[in-house]
Amino acid sequence: MPPFATRLLQLPSRCLLPSGLPRHFSLPVNLSRAFSISSPCRIMELTGFSQEQLDVREAVAKICSKFPDEYWAGHDESGVYPHELHAALAKDGWIGIALPEDLGGAGLGISEATMMLQTISQSGAGIAGAQSIHANVYATQPVAKFANEDQRKGMLPRLISGEWKACFGVTEPSTGLETLKLKTRAVRDGDSYRISGQKIWISSAQVASKMILLARTTSLQEVKKPSEGLSLFFIDFDRHAPGLELKRIKKMGGRAVDANEVFFDNYRVSADSLIGEEGQGFKIVLHGMNAERCLLAGEALGLGYAALEKASKYAQERVVFGRPIGQNQGIQHPLAAAYMNLEAAKLATYHAARVYDSSGKDPNVTPHAVGVACNSAKYLAAEAAFTACERSVLAHGGMGYAQEYHVERYMRECFVPRIAPVSREMIMNYIGEKVLGLPRSY
Repeated sequence: MPPFATRLLQLPSRCLLPSGLPRHFSLPVNLSRAFSISSPCRIMELTGFSQEQLDVREAVAKICSKFPDEYWAGHDESGVYPHELHAALAKDGWIGIALPEDLGGAGLGISEATMMLQTISQSGAGIAGAQSIHANVYATQPVAKFANEDQRKGMLPRLISGEWKACFGVTEPSTGLETLKLKTRAVRDGDSYRISGQKIWISSAQVASKMILLARTTSLQEVKKPSEGLSLFFIDFDRHAPGLELKRIKKMGGRAVDANEVFFDNYRVSADSLIGEEGQGFKIVLHGMNAERCLLAGEALGLGYAALEKASKYAQERVVFGRPIGQNQGIQHPLAAAYMNLEAAKLATYHAARVYDSSGKDPNVTPHAVGVACNSAKYLAAEAAFTACERSVLAHGGMGYAQEYHVERYMRECFVPRIAPVSREMIMNYIGEKVLGLPRSY
């Protein structure tokens, strides 16, 4: 198959993209040129990326350029979901970037999806903008891999088209990171299951019509292994139906995308919403968790680069004592160090994405290698983003605290990749035990 960019040039501007990426999509003819559609992304070194990744970056940035900083500041203030961005991305098929071609997706990999989410974040949309489609990219991976053919055709095309939005229901208030001890129950009742329990930190639940849910079908006391007894479901998420209640969580940042507590009380779902075999849900959902670490690393990178670009611009323009403040090493050196941290984390992130994409195809790529790469990338990108955001605020001085410069919004959002979906400390526990061979510490 010829390269993605070459195939694009062989098509008229209003048609299906290669790899099934849809409808009414066009790119500039000179796809190989450096990024120049909008101001973000200029400082990131592009050497080493594939043509497909550069094309994704170019096209997604063109969409994001229609949503300036003021759009995101307004939505952060109001807490209103960015439906317009979701619709624009769905129109051009980007929500299905890593889903199969035969379902209307692009058939690309997590490497390209990571670039897409980094570009969204880096455009100024930040974590909030990326999170508006985040779950629809990674949480659908287990569905695409383990659902039967009828389920795949019934569930995924309408997510790809944007007709449906999905949320991901795993975390519970009483178990936190102890996923194997989840308590939400799904009890078989004829041709349906009755769901009872509670989930927390569920993003986009206020706008979702579907949920990818991990629930217990066999009690923990009855299973031989802790990893057994959990099942994955793709359920109708009807906020007006009996047995389902939502409570929105007021939060520090990323306010444009809602986060929620979700309460189930004998909420009835169809039995054919079960994905794969009953009791095998934990093994199935792992397929999406490493993908999520790559995607969130990309989002963190985007936020860090966006913050650093604003800081560099301000340091060039702000004159104190007759000289730009960026001429002072006290300003310049912290920003330079933050840039190098981001570049190093970028290499780790896209290495992890490549390893993830090659798993299952290359027998030399082990699940251990994938886990180490993806967890390391998430950790490094989150820390690099935090440093870049903090130094951007400080470089702006008092104006870094002002909403009009937007870096305070980035600062509030940069805690998300440090905390979720797994904490820094748990990643270090994982590396200490699985790589260094040290005794388990928890």
